[in-house]
Amino acid sequence: MNDYIERVIQNAQKINNNQPEFIQALKEVLTSLEPIISSNDVYEKNAILERMTEPERIIMFRVPWVDDSGKIRINRGYRVQFSSLIGPYKGGLRFAPSVNLSVMKFLGFEQIFKNALTGLPIGGAKGGSDFDPKGKSDNEVMRFCQSFMTELYRHIGQDVDVPAGDIGVGAREIGYLFGQYKRIKNAYEGGVLTGKSVCYGGSLARTEATGYGLLFYMREMLKHHDITLQNKIVTVSGSGNVAIYAVEKAQNFGAKVVAMSDSNGCIYDENGIDLACIKEIKEVRRGRIKEYLNTHPKAKYFENNNDGVSPIWRIKTDIALPCATQNELSLEAAKILVDNGVIAVGEGANMPSTMEAIDYFHEHGVLFAPAKAANAGGVATSAIEMSQNSMRYYYTFEEVENKLEQIMINIFNECKKASDEAGLKDNYVAGANIAAFKKLAQAMLAQGIV
Repeated sequence: MNDYIERVIQNAQKINNNQPEFIQALKEVLTSLEPIISSNDVYEKNAILERMTEPERIIMFRVPWVDDSGKIRINRGYRVQFSSLIGPYKGGLRFAPSVNLSVMKFLGFEQIFKNALTGLPIGGAKGGSDFDPKGKSDNEVMRFCQSFMTELYRHIGQDVDVPAGDIGVGAREIGYLFGQYKRIKNAYEGGVLTGKSVCYGGSLARTEATGYGLLFYMREMLKHHDITLQNKIVTVSGSGNVAIYAVEKAQNFGAKVVAMSDSNGCIYDENGIDLACIKEIKEVRRGRIKEYLNTHPKAKYFENNNDGVSPIWRIKTDIALPCATQNELSLEAAKILVDNGVIAVGEGANMPSTMEAIDYFHEHGVLFAPAKAANAGGVATSAIEMSQNSMRYYYTFEEVENKLEQIMINIFNECKKASDEAGLKDNYVAGANIAAFKKLAQAMLAQGIV
């Protein structure tokens, strides 16, 4: 490893030794930058890596709220404003029990590179809370969101920091957050949050954007290798927005999606997933995916066990799309997928594959689409939403989808070009990191020591 990269990683491990997710993300990016770092000492002379791996600002705060029984509850809120090099901070809010500072920093760090790849003027941030909206009433979620925004509002703005949704933060939560922000500020700043309902400034196709974008990227990657999605068997982990609309677009492209999952287990339908049924269960009833068997008794359900491998990765497939959460696809899962003949993997979630799994896929010739490139469609469409808010104007669904498709095509081409120039043919992980790094480093050098 390059001496400079090694020193930066060692120092980061020393000062962030209780933050494994952040260190994992940092290592994945920095080790792939070796070809460009070794060829130009300007990066070391200007401490580019040290500055790029340290957040500009970290905000942590208490979130008190009252549940329906009148009991006072306390959660912790976060906003990691990682980089404003190329635009206002931009990145989602995640409400989940697994949220901690390490997770927030890893997500914020990834967001810098992802946003740079879109070609749009947005910086990188991430935030959220260890609050779990599952099992909470609408009133409890509203009270929590109002308390959360009562602190967060002073740190955000449509030209400062623009949060959006993520795991546990959908249209309901964004609505409550926006309502409280507007109430406190006494002004309608439509661009301060994205992922809003279309009835008050949201963008058409935003809900579908991350899943659709993943399939646009996969189509381009496969096309480059003379492979088509038509008639391919696909498995998609997760059953939230990303997974649902990845399935929808995969089916539109002629693929046969046979499996989806949630945190309890996965369903397998050899005839192809009935997406309308999944939408009813997950988007309307907020139920568990096992309920799919109530209307499709011939489908199979596999419950999660404690062996560290989700049952969905044991299902034979041509294409695997991890769309649930970080580190869901381990080395052991990768070995099973390869043994079963997988030809391509596309990350819809943020960092869903471990570094060991990614290396194994590369070693065995599996095409791999990294999250920061393949799932950038969501934040790209959020930036399109910001543009519409600034113009006081709405694009049609088709206009947004066409813009999204072109952005994803451009991202793939940038990844391919960067990997080829670095002598790392078809390594789209390195290509994505190098392409984004060049843009960010150029901005950092231009703006001086800030």
